Amino acid sequence: MRKWFCIFIAGFATLVFFPCTVIAMALTLRTSASMYVVQRWWSPVLLWAGGATLEVIGKENADPKRAAIYVCNHQSTLDIPAVFRGLWPVDFRFVVKQQLKYVPVLGWYLSLAGYPFVDRGNHAKAVASLAKAGRKIRNGTSVVVFAEGTRSDNGSILPFKKGPFALAMEAKVPVIPVTIEGTRHVMPKNSWDIVPGPVRIKVGQPIDIAQFDGNRDALIRAVRDVIIAQSLELGGLGGDSNAAVAARGKEGIGRAADEKQSA
Repeated sequence: MRKWFCIFIAGFATLVFFPCTVIAMALTLRTSASMYVVQRWWSPVLLWAGGATLEVIGKENADPKRAAIYVCNHQSTLDIPAVFRGLWPVDFRFVVKQQLKYVPVLGWYLSLAGYPFVDRGNHAKAVASLAKAGRKIRNGTSVVVFAEGTRSDNGSILPFKKGPFALAMEAKVPVIPVTIEGTRHVMPKNSWDIVPGPVRIKVGQPIDIAQFDGNRDALIRAVRDVIIAQSLELGGLGGDSNAAVAARGKEGIGRAADEKQSA
């Protein structure tokens, strides 16, 4: 019963609040106006429908006056409303996969509100998309990325893709590690079997990219180590610190493991 209730509420809320985001943007001539609707109305409704109780730790590290790249782990589709609500009132956009652009209502909103799309199957287009996201950050809008590129099957922290960290170095803004725990229990990957429960988000301290002197792999390891430590603090599974960087073009596979399989 909870499953069908949640599906109905998610669909209904999306249909109801989409016109509200359009009206907000039209009246203010600012795409950021849509974030009030999404963060204050849409996201709480979805979390409530799933029976998720949200706790945010380290909220003081999410400064709405400072543009940054928020790097998150990814457990569940529920991560999206959880992060929207958890980072309020930061004005940010998710970096989203190209396929979502063609989803009715959701894709329309993402396009109108200026979310950067990434075509994961085309390296040149992916680079161009990240460059567009970099311009958005330099104009004062933060960006949120799921650095693993996919949802973890069991909640452990997967290897991180390089794109978000190349973006951080290009934009010259801090990276803020964000760890999500609990969403995989409430709404498991590829499932609508909803089990109400707690969701916890920990926002880490900003990491200054200048100290890495252009060493992207070192930055990836530093950010991922913080997220692994925070995962363990929140009761999660952590992750393998040796499998930090994802193999190019692959999700969930560390570079060293991929090289071993190819040998």
